[in-house]
Amino acid sequence: MMSSIQVVRDILAAESSAIRKIPVDDSYDRATQLILEGVHRQGGKVVCSGMGKAGQIALNIATTFSSTGTPAIFLHAADSAHGDLGVLQPHDVLFLISNSGKTTELLQLVQLAERYRPGLKKIVLTGHPDSPLLGFADVILRTGNPPEVCPLGLTPTTSTTAMTVVGDILVVLLMKATRFSRDDYALRHHGGYLGRLARNDLP
Repeated sequence: MMSSIQVVRDILAAESSAIRKIPVDDSYDRATQLILEGVHRQGGKVVCSGMGKAGQIALNIATTFSSTGTPAIFLHAADSAHGDLGVLQPHDVLFLISNSGKTTELLQLVQLAERYRPGLKKIVLTGHPDSPLLGFADVILRTGNPPEVCPLGLTPTTSTTAMTVVGDILVVLLMKATRFSRDDYALRHHGGYLGRLARNDLP
């Protein structure tokens, strides 16, 4: 039987390999420009959405955007059909996250959004090349569709790692594009260790 130490090493190797294989192309520049135009120039926000584990990644990306100068919210895909769609405003950018790109609630969300706010730009982050969600996308970001390290091949594990990394890339690109400063960071972080660190207020 394989030792737990070897299992840990194999998982780390698989996750690291998946990150290195994330496709890199001009889609990152195009996604950055969409957000710069809609959010920073026209006053919209990034609306991140997903279901299940992908939804949790979407929430994390939204909060990280907001804390680094790009206004963003999380919209639960299932709740969008029950009134929460009203949060959408002109110039918002939808950031839709689904590994399969076949999530029923997310497909319904994008269809409802097209009826409610026609013309909203959409960034889709997915792993599968035949995703129905791709037909709605202005920009497609791909994880590379890595195999999950879950021994059943089912639980979102490696795929959510890749999604998180793609989100981090966009956050950093936008911080650089907007010249987001330490002072800007401090204005958004009033409490905790990071707030004190940003204000050079540590003992």
